[in-house]
Amino acid sequence: MRWLDSRTSAELAWLVACLALYILASGLDDLALDILWLAGFGRRRTAMPPNPAREKRIAILVPLWREADVIGRMLKHNVSAIRYSNYEILAGVYANDDETRQAVEEAAARLPRVSLAEVPHDGPTSKGDCLNWLYQRLIERECAGTPRAEIVMIHDAEDLIHPESLECLNRWSEAADMIQIPVLALPTRLSQITHGVYCDDFAESQAKDLRVRSALGAFLPGCGVGTAFRRSELERLAGAESNRIFDPLSLTEDYDNGLRLFRLGCRQLFLPLEGPAANPVATREYFPCGFGAAVRQRARWITGNCLQAWQQHGWGGGLRRRWLQAWFFWRDRKGLWGSWAGIACNILFLWAVCGRAASAATAGAWAFGDAVADIPWLKPVLAANLVLCGDRILMRAWFSGRLYGWKFALFAPLRMIWGNVINAAASARALWQFTHSWWTGRPLRWLKTEHCYPSLETLRAYTPARAGTAAAECFPDCAIPASAGPGGAEWPAARRPSRPVLWRETAPLHPADGLAATYPAKRILRALPAKLSDELGVVATGFWDGRLEVAATQVPERRKLELLERCAGVKLRVRRVSAETYVALKQYRDQPAKPHWRRLHQPGDPTGQFPLEGSRLAPAKLRILANAGGSG
Repeated sequence: MRWLDSRTSAELAWLVACLALYILASGLDDLALDILWLAGFGRRRTAMPPNPAREKRIAILVPLWREADVIGRMLKHNVSAIRYSNYEILAGVYANDDETRQAVEEAAARLPRVSLAEVPHDGPTSKGDCLNWLYQRLIERECAGTPRAEIVMIHDAEDLIHPESLECLNRWSEAADMIQIPVLALPTRLSQITHGVYCDDFAESQAKDLRVRSALGAFLPGCGVGTAFRRSELERLAGAESNRIFDPLSLTEDYDNGLRLFRLGCRQLFLPLEGPAANPVATREYFPCGFGAAVRQRARWITGNCLQAWQQHGWGGGLRRRWLQAWFFWRDRKGLWGSWAGIACNILFLWAVCGRAASAATAGAWAFGDAVADIPWLKPVLAANLVLCGDRILMRAWFSGRLYGWKFALFAPLRMIWGNVINAAASARALWQFTHSWWTGRPLRWLKTEHCYPSLETLRAYTPARAGTAAAECFPDCAIPASAGPGGAEWPAARRPSRPVLWRETAPLHPADGLAATYPAKRILRALPAKLSDELGVVATGFWDGRLEVAATQVPERRKLELLERCAGVKLRVRRVSAETYVALKQYRDQPAKPHWRRLHQPGDPTGQFPLEGSRLAPAKLRILANAGGSG
């Protein structure tokens, strides 16, 4: 080590100097955005527009390629969760994707709001191409008599749509032509470090970066999901771009669309994270947990946002406030090389530590340290970089802690290092794919990322109480029968899950009401949002014969029943109970979750395996796929 230290110290010292200058420039760039956010740009709350007199019709486009494993559950859950009545979902399926087609057709047969829209050629092509065909199918449906959609929204197969997202779009649709709902990663275990990188990245970018960007007047890139457009602006874009509403050659049509709409002068709005800090109105996703899947996904982002955008749009020529757009182009693209600079810094740091330890052990000179000291201006630059590094860590931990708890935020520095490794690998992959496509003339295809549709029940079992409570309030639970079936009949073996579900909790009920001798499972009691249940004076108690049973001291008014049915997505049956039982059910429902659940067998089911299928609400709580990080 000492021999290597003496032979390479001078060259490495100048390499450190070059890297230090780049890190200083990049750190000052990040610090400028932090200062703008602290100064109030993007933090000022805008008054929510009044609720319009009517609900505008919203068309949700969901492009698909080999999503048979998740799309059925996504559609069933979101239809039951959305608190908005005037919308439809168009799921786009390629001609050669039979499994996904079958899953969508099965969902459409049960859910009137869902329709299949076929892409007439084989896939995969690109997400933009699939969306273009979805838009054409929407026009065909409208020509056939379907009401005209005034807002078009984009979502993916793994999205958990917030129940109030569509209502927010309806309120803000007069103020902007393109609206972006924030996107956040679902809470995760500390051990799932790769998914934790997504939690940190989106927590900071959605709460700070995009809000400052929008407040300064720079173009707003779409996030790919939760992006909504006024129909009139899409038609204007179609006229200006030869009917290419979404660029079929772009791997990140969301980024490209934001830029092209900005060039046309469209008003763009990024909605702030409204609501409680742990439960804002945002689209939630379960991102990749494995290194390889994360690299593939981020390689697609880098290829589209950095390389293709650079090739097609340069540095903002012809855009309003070109200097401002160029700054944000720089911020979007510096990750292409910055991640490798970060890895080089980490390696040099480890080299310096080893060299210093070797010199101390042998009582010899530390040549590398002496070579660095011989560059007089390098020491203050390194000191400034240390301060900027502390600022980055604090800001990242602050935004992550607000959403996922401070225990999770303590590990943000470790996830920053791991995220840099992922980004470096993704940058290399993106450069290879882009260069290969340019050299061979072959268009880039839809780079498939394996998706899983998360089980909120499972997530709530191992996430912090704060985050778990937020998920429970944001997304209604499903209602599962508390016993094997009506009259004690066993459920068919085909409907049983592959492994037991842990939720059975019991306590005595008021005997005069003729209910079971035990409370219903808490997942049934929480089938409806607690706030809405309390306002309407009902508590969910069971699911029988395709109807959700609710307990109330008196039969609610018809308009309240209609609101409940719209929220639940199924018909209701009301059971009148005494005031004592109603209060007891509410109190039991609102008890905090136990830190560890016990496995208890269900009557009539000696295996302890409860039915997860058989109700329209059940898909809202299905398990995480077994290959999603091994967490179940």
